[in-house]
Amino acid sequence: MENRIYNFSAGPAILPEDVLKEAQDNLMSLPGVGMSILEISHRSKTFDKIIGDAKADLKELMGISDDYSILFLQGGASLQFSMVPMNLMPPANKADYIVTGSWSKKAVKEAKRVGTVNIAASAEEGKFKRIPQQGELKLDPEASYVHFTSNNTIYGTEFHYEPETGNVPLVCDASSDILSRKIDVNKYAMIYAGAQKNMGPSGVTFVIIRKDMTERSSDSLHTMLNYKTHVDADSLYNTPTVFGVYIIGLVTKWLKKNGGLEAMYKTNKEKADLLYKCIDESGGFYKGHAEKDSRSLMNITFNLPSEELEKKLVDETTKNGFSGLKGHRSVGGIRASIYNAFPKKGVAVLVDFMKDFQKKNG
Repeated sequence: MENRIYNFSAGPAILPEDVLKEAQDNLMSLPGVGMSILEISHRSKTFDKIIGDAKADLKELMGISDDYSILFLQGGASLQFSMVPMNLMPPANKADYIVTGSWSKKAVKEAKRVGTVNIAASAEEGKFKRIPQQGELKLDPEASYVHFTSNNTIYGTEFHYEPETGNVPLVCDASSDILSRKIDVNKYAMIYAGAQKNMGPSGVTFVIIRKDMTERSSDSLHTMLNYKTHVDADSLYNTPTVFGVYIIGLVTKWLKKNGGLEAMYKTNKEKADLLYKCIDESGGFYKGHAEKDSRSLMNITFNLPSEELEKKLVDETTKNGFSGLKGHRSVGGIRASIYNAFPKKGVAVLVDFMKDFQKKNG
């Protein structure tokens, strides 16, 4: 482990070292099984226990009631952009979307293929620097659902409240802040997330759906695009991502061992506060993209006085054992993704580097 660098990548992202070590130790043969996790059948009793334990731990960590089904699907959040409206938009065939970044815009694009989309609020005019507040939301009481993206990896903004939608079901793409804090799942009709940021490796899509919502899924839908298919088969209609689910199971155990989501939130806030303090006290040398009341705890985005200095910082951090700090290609700048598994020590080391870099280049 001594050769590991500080991985600030937005996703696939850093995993807990304890999880990686356990997976490494047991990769050749799971204890008492005699086969690798990469080889076992998804119909075996061994995998039944793996997927069952992962679901049970997630229910405990998140407080998920028996009113919800937990699914492990494939296709990433990008496939959910289509599955959500295909399954949940009928019969009204209209839905509200809150647009706060590139991913919510992509979700809107797919929803428009199914029905009418009302943009309840958008932060695009201000270059996605902020999260619209409750009073700005123009919601349709007859919409099939309200959709929002809880955290925006590209722009570094995050919802710090849950939209109040009355009797209209609330749907959330929580790909980049799932399991980073405790939420009241009962406020949601559905939550989905790509696993590759806070839960596990790429390839698994985590879905929590309230059971009554699946009644909207038409039998005329393609089999694999129908939520009822996967609920009825308990995520085993086709071969699931066995290894990915196994890693998610190890991550949930790691979270429980380290105090659960309340403790995780406390640590995440400490990490983010440390980095934001460095930015705010730099006298403008480092300038955060997001407005302060909309800042993400997962993805800290900022700029330097020039693109040349940004490139220089990325080049020097790469040489000094950091990775993934270059901002998304669509916006540039710097992005430090500090998901659950990212160590507080790594943030402190980055802050020291940034202060030294400012002294030399400010």
